[in-house]
Amino acid sequence: MSPSYPWHRNITSTIFWVGERATSNNPRHNIASSWDPKWMENYGGYDDPNSANRTRDYRPKKFIPKLNPFYVALPYNDRINYKKTKQSAKRVIPWFGRTFKKEGQSVCDGRWIAIHYKGKVCCAQWSDVGPFETDDWSYVFGGSRPKTRHNSKAGIDLSPAVRDFLGITGNDNNCDWRFAELHEIPYGPWRKFGANNPFVNTRKPPTKISQKEIEALKRAREAWLRRSGR
Repeated sequence: MSPSYPWHRNITSTIFWVGERATSNNPRHNIASSWDPKWMENYGGYDDPNSANRTRDYRPKKFIPKLNPFYVALPYNDRINYKKTKQSAKRVIPWFGRTFKKEGQSVCDGRWIAIHYKGKVCCAQWSDVGPFETDDWSYVFGGSRPKTRHNSKAGIDLSPAVRDFLGITGNDNNCDWRFAELHEIPYGPWRKFGANNPFVNTRKPPTKISQKEIEALKRAREAWLRRSGR
């Protein structure tokens, strides 16, 4: 990984997953994300965190996910709502100027993150906001420690796929992370699945043309030949 973005060192991680229900310790459900009101539906189902119910390529056994199973949450939301972007986003997000399209559209959703844990590096896409905070820009984009006091000052949520790839278990869950550009992302299972995954989209085969479309093209060609006197 190139040093274009600094590492956030020794950050407590927690595990979260698409479809996670709200509890007393986690009052917010993960059926929707901060950026996708139909997150679970668009993902394709419940991202079962039980390792016994997951495959060797780090996805749930019951279905092939329609979004990247390698995802994280960080405690900053660049939007106020679907129509308005936070003023702080324009000032603190390093890539804002070259990626901003319109008010209320996140420039953080889908951003790539590198996570380091005990000699292994995993890559994932930023897909939700948390843990606990939604405006901790001085930590996410600066050099401060996480603002929250919950869960040993947790500063990043990791998906089951990230957890299993890195081998994180129990309370031994402190990791390092940093932002990464697309050209820095190495080959790995995080390139395999998801409509939101640029590596999947670049290798999609050309769309098959239906028989009906072929017949319509033939008729159009024949009509053109008749008009041309050929």
